[in-house]
Amino acid sequence: MPEWTAVRLAPGLHLFVMAEDGLLRRAAFSESASPPPGFEPGARNDDAPVLRQARVELEEYAAGMRRRFGVPFELEGTHFQCEVWKALCGIPFGEVKTYGEVARALGRPGAARAVGAAAGRNPLPVIIPCHRLIGSGGALTGFSAGTEVKRRLLELEGAALPQG
Repeated sequence: MPEWTAVRLAPGLHLFVMAEDGLLRRAAFSESASPPPGFEPGARNDDAPVLRQARVELEEYAAGMRRRFGVPFELEGTHFQCEVWKALCGIPFGEVKTYGEVARALGRPGAARAVGAAAGRNPLPVIIPCHRLIGSGGALTGFSAGTEVKRRLLELEGAALPQG
């Protein structure tokens, strides 16, 4: 049975993470401490080992003390989606890459939109850092929780952001 915990990353920004069989499976943002859809109130378990580890690592991330995550997870997606998600894990903390740069790194130079689509289906935002993707002109485009959340995460990391 899936269980979850929650972490306050910043004022008005909470990340809920769900695990099953000892592995993280999904995460979702919320502006409040109230669980988002799909996170049943009775399934909260702050003491499950993988959820406790996730909470500690996310709190360290929010405090600027963690740049990579070690909590175990399992992702389900197409081969291409999994390639993209793995590539996103290679974008360093506080840095950004364009969708096109990731597509080229994967050997698919014309697949920038497909990279964006895969990033949009990322089931573990923050842990798989899809917020570090930007448009070719530096715009903060396309993020499942909205561009303001993307901006806040990048600011938390100290990333240089476009003005305006």
